[in-house]
Amino acid sequence: MKRQVFRVSSDGYNGAWYPSSVESSRGVIVMLGDSSEDRMAATGAKWLNQQGIHVMAMSPEKKDYGHHDYPLERFGKAIAFMKAQGCDKLGIIGASTTGMMALVAASYYAELSLTVAISPPDFVMEGFYQDGKDGMHERPGDNESSVSWQGCPLPYLPYAYRHPEYWQKIQEESKAGGDKIASRNMFEESERRHPIQEDERIKVENIHGKIIFIGAEDDVLWDTCKYIRRMEDRLARLPHDSVWESWLYEHGTHFAFPESMLKMMLPVGSGLLVSVMFKAGKEHPKECKETRIDIDRRLKKAFAEW
Repeated sequence: MKRQVFRVSSDGYNGAWYPSSVESSRGVIVMLGDSSEDRMAATGAKWLNQQGIHVMAMSPEKKDYGHHDYPLERFGKAIAFMKAQGCDKLGIIGASTTGMMALVAASYYAELSLTVAISPPDFVMEGFYQDGKDGMHERPGDNESSVSWQGCPLPYLPYAYRHPEYWQKIQEESKAGGDKIASRNMFEESERRHPIQEDERIKVENIHGKIIFIGAEDDVLWDTCKYIRRMEDRLARLPHDSVWESWLYEHGTHFAFPESMLKMMLPVGSGLLVSVMFKAGKEHPKECKETRIDIDRRLKKAFAEW
């Protein structure tokens, strides 16, 4: 097998196929970075290749981290390709917004037997753009969900603020807390103004195989540990045929990645990035690194056992 690139215009989805150099029947969909071909995605793929796993990196566009009405059917097209390459064991991994997307996709596609969600919410997010409109780095969509199914947007938790106040509030919160980016207060306010409805929650009970939730209490993008605990409660209450694990840490920030993956992405200064981005990373560098090392060990073990 050789590396291939896919485009919506010709293939129905944006992606890049990174096959492992060793023979394997395992394949994982990865959503990291702005593009399926950027350094973050390619490094994540390389890290998984080293575990003997083929990788399909996916992104909304050729280079765009904005998520708005992303068709879940694109995952189905990628899965069909991976099956044609001999992958009979399929998984998915995402972080942050794409951690949400990994959970949602796995709830729709029973073929996915391992789902890893790093720093995820437990609800479908409202769609957002990163197009720099009016000088704002990010803005909410216009009545758009982050994902869609069969042409219909999935119900979502609406943001508390609209453009341009949305990004202004994020900037205010980030500055107040000493972080490069923080939006935890905004998400708390969003839930206060609009208590989450049942149809807006991710149906984790529909996921098959194994689910791994990963989060840190000091995450300032949102309270991911609270969200993970709500998903734990949901799985405890509702019938499901999955097994799940929650790896929750006091320190780790929103960047709760495996340490060796982060080092591959940034051979020099991987820990520095975390400390620059987040005040908690600067105040607790040792603890954050210990978290990443533990995630590294446990995730490698989980992939080996899968």
